[in-house]
Amino acid sequence: MTTSPSRRIRNPRLVRATATLACTAALALTAAACTGSANSGSQGTVGSADKPVTITFWHGWSQPNELKAINDNIAGFEKAHPNIHVKAVSNVSADTITQGMRATGAAAPDVISDFSTTDVGKFCGTGSFIDLGPMLTKDGIDAGKTFPKAMLDYTQYNGKQCTLPFLGDAYGLYYNKDMFAAAGISSPPKTLSELAADAVKLTKGDGSQQIGYVPLYDYYEQNTGYLAAQWGPKYFDASNKSNLAGDPSFAAMMAWNKGLVDKLGGYAHLEKLRTTYGDEFTSNAFDKGKVAMQMDGEWRIANLTQDAVKFQWATAPFPVPDDQVANYGRGYQTGTVIGINRNSQQQSAAWEFVKYMTTNTDAVVSFANAIDNVPSTFAALQSPNLKLPATFKTFLDVANNPNSNTQPATADGDGYVTTFQQFGLAFQSGKQTDLTAGLKATDTTVNNAMAQAK
Repeated sequence: MTTSPSRRIRNPRLVRATATLACTAALALTAAACTGSANSGSQGTVGSADKPVTITFWHGWSQPNELKAINDNIAGFEKAHPNIHVKAVSNVSADTITQGMRATGAAAPDVISDFSTTDVGKFCGTGSFIDLGPMLTKDGIDAGKTFPKAMLDYTQYNGKQCTLPFLGDAYGLYYNKDMFAAAGISSPPKTLSELAADAVKLTKGDGSQQIGYVPLYDYYEQNTGYLAAQWGPKYFDASNKSNLAGDPSFAAMMAWNKGLVDKLGGYAHLEKLRTTYGDEFTSNAFDKGKVAMQMDGEWRIANLTQDAVKFQWATAPFPVPDDQVANYGRGYQTGTVIGINRNSQQQSAAWEFVKYMTTNTDAVVSFANAIDNVPSTFAALQSPNLKLPATFKTFLDVANNPNSNTQPATADGDGYVTTFQQFGLAFQSGKQTDLTAGLKATDTTVNNAMAQAK
């Protein structure tokens, strides 16, 4: 439910014939009335020798290596589908995507790639992205056997597969091997009690010089949702009501975290340290050797390599609760999504493109290799053609792990995620002291916001 960090590396549809005739005969109708059904699935022609088609593809990538990679895949698609031409528009902002979803006629983009999983519930709930389920079924694609579960979870809404994964991000633990060796620690922690013990052992003095781990919810990539994933929580109950107070995982996560905050000097002290660390992507505290361990995504590998840090480091799955050690290897996942605009006039051709970009193993692998992201199909994750560093294996394994999870799409976008994060910060800082009452109040706030969004 968050904006995917995939791009953070520094340097880093046709209208049915009857509808068409109706619109031609009645020019007074608005362009919106001439758009296809959100569930039609087979509108228009794919393109023929006599009548080739052009589809417009909006995406947010902008760096030279990213553009080359995506344009190479477009070229591969056009070679396989010579009668479909793809007009790519790069560096499209979130606001422009929202505007594009409202456009009709020739101004409407056919295919949209969105960095933010937050938009899935919003656009799928209104039908702005069409349901791809019928197309997957028609072409014999079993989504559950093609894409990892967590990726499917963040690309669907209310049972409709209205987007598909288009590379992903996975979270794990980065750790400074030199600091570990100096502290006499031989391996990364697997449980959260081990993480807490190592964090204390790896901290020098008050942590100003070196701290083992920064448990604050607003420290770089770390937040309440990403940490809670290690418990495998359920955000909503069977009646789709907020479940923060109902699922003991959330209280357990917050209690563990608050305990570690206190062990490392308290919130005020840690917050003071955090404000001195600098920007996540230009002056990262882990990269500078000030922090021994941190939660981060796969893209950090490229940053550390580019910065040529002067210490040995490694990656591992993020630790799990002590009573869930069998689930060690899980992690939080998010990523980029891709879907077909309801107002596209070339939906069949658009589907051929989406299918190619998301299920063609060579296309997925080459894209992942080029921009250092996690491949989004099982076949690509296991491909011998992946040319990623050894440290990347942690994130491939997290993506392959059936216990990895994400935050579900909702009609209010990232509203419930933000509300949970705000309460987490209040409890962590001591502004809110009653955990049970606070979680119940947060549930009420989320439920009210959800009702309004619907």
